[in-house]
This record gives sequence, C-alpha cells and structure tokens, in this order.
Amino acid sequence: MDIEVLFFGVLADVTGTGRKHYNYVTSFGDLKHRIEDEFPEIVHYSFRIAVNNEIVNEEPVLRGGDEVAYLPPFAGG
Repeated sequence: MDIEVLFFGVLADVTGTGRKHYNYVTSFGDLKHRIEDEFPEIVHYSFRIAVNNEIVNEEPVLRGGDEVAYLPPFAGG
C-alpha cells in the first residue's frame, strides 16, 4: 500500500522534508522501520503519530492512501 508521511517542526528539520511518500508498506511497523532506517536520528526525538488527522495511542492498522503525521511536542503562547 502507498502511504504519505508528513513531518512537522523539528522532525521536518531532522528528515530534511515535510512530506515523504512510501510505496509497498505492509504495516505500521514496516513503515516505522523504513523511516528509522532512512532517518536514524529521528529515534532521539519525542513525537506523536496521527493517522488521517487523528492522533493514535496504539499501533494503527494502515490502509492504502492513509496519511501518517509525525508530530513533535508543540508549544504555544
């Protein structure tokens, strides 16, 4: 399945992009490993995961065309 991944804040800086497309993803675990292999420094950062604009607390089941966002902690004021 094809998955679009969005990176925000410091994670966009770490990856050098705000958006990355992954083909032939078999599961969220597969996607996670591929991202960590490509951007190993990402494991040193805290972040939440959202799938199709909804934050998930457990490992999600992905479907083709899903959008996964890596969200660092946000501060506002």
